[in-house]
Amino acid sequence: MKHRTLSLGKPGFNINQGICIAVRSSGLALALTLFAPSAVQAQYSVLHAFTGGRDGANPSAGVTVDSAGNLYGTTVIGGSDGFGAVYQLKLRNGAYTVNPLYGFTGATDGANPYDRVVFGPSGILYGTASGGGQDDGGVVFKLQPGASACRSALCSYLETVLYNFPGDSGGALPLFGDVVFDETGNIYGTAALGGTNGIAFELSPPGTWGTEAVLDNFGASNAGQRPYSGVIFDSSGNLYGTTYSGGTESDGVVYQLVPAGPPWTENVVHNFQGSSDGANPAAGLVFDASGNLYGATTAGGSDGGGTVFELSPPGTWTTLTVLHSFATGSSCPTHRGMLGSGVWGTLTIDSAGNLYSTTCGNGAHNFGNVFELSPSGGGWTYTDLYDFTGGSDGGYPISVVTLDSAGNLYGTASGGGTMSENCSEFTNGCGVVWKITP
Repeated sequence: MKHRTLSLGKPGFNINQGICIAVRSSGLALALTLFAPSAVQAQYSVLHAFTGGRDGANPSAGVTVDSAGNLYGTTVIGGSDGFGAVYQLKLRNGAYTVNPLYGFTGATDGANPYDRVVFGPSGILYGTASGGGQDDGGVVFKLQPGASACRSALCSYLETVLYNFPGDSGGALPLFGDVVFDETGNIYGTAALGGTNGIAFELSPPGTWGTEAVLDNFGASNAGQRPYSGVIFDSSGNLYGTTYSGGTESDGVVYQLVPAGPPWTENVVHNFQGSSDGANPAAGLVFDASGNLYGATTAGGSDGGGTVFELSPPGTWTTLTVLHSFATGSSCPTHRGMLGSGVWGTLTIDSAGNLYSTTCGNGAHNFGNVFELSPSGGGWTYTDLYDFTGGSDGGYPISVVTLDSAGNLYGTASGGGTMSENCSEFTNGCGVVWKITP
């Protein structure tokens, strides 16, 4: 079986609870965490260990959950032709069965998806692949069941390529950000290359998406470069995201795009400074109910392993508060030499304002962890929910954390699990899908 080898960079618990003290210095707010034992208990389980066959290998993005409790995700490599796969974990009678929905061929259909598939307004799955397509710059695609009824328990889906990235001014290499939709059904996202140093794009009109508009060309170094994450909307129709590099210190930025064209108007909300507030954000952003912005970085901060941060007040976001700084862990074997051990997956926020994500190379065993940050007494409490060992339980998660209606947490780990020659040689295995039950 042909495959691409990419540089992707014993179950146990290490549960800690932090007491946060807010400190302000030189205009930068810091949330320092003092650790104390916690009585929090959670159950970790592996729902699927990838084999490198049709089910795929080395997932990076996490999963999407439907109303029936089925899980959907992507793998970077593996699949029927070695160029990645889209899979379903079908829930029946409390157990999951893996259903390979689609295997990328590396040709015009795309290759190596790094983001999740998400449900669009019509209930169809949408996503991006980082390579392949007509110009090998990646594609935007949709997946849906075939026209004829499937009489098997496990059924493949049909892929339709909606857009081929041309690799020049139109962008190339869409990576970790999910695509998003506006209220009329247009598609928005980013590509890490093309333009000068990446672009933000809109695909329209809905239903055909045959026209790409470049909303921003991340060209000037002080305006940010290399948008690895996607974008989110505010209530006024502005877009927000992060760039991995660029900015005044070359450590990345948080940006706002205001409708005016195209191109839209880019405003830099924050320039990362490295050791004080973090560096190289690959994760995107989330809003809380009050309109504050939250995000994370892969590196930097006071302990060198990345940060989780808040930008406030809404509308100006002039104050950055570091909610947590991670110690430097092991280098995360991720894509294209991006080696930060911190947070790669966009934060998830629940109705109580708690934040969840994963680190790639931190935790007790330096194979990453799943964590929660909870607002507490004017500060934030950090809870380590699970530490990966790099064995059968998985390792090196760069995953979004997904919550279901019962409060269970789901995600993926890029490595660990089953060993196979069809998996990345850098990740100790083909990766897993996991669940944490509080």
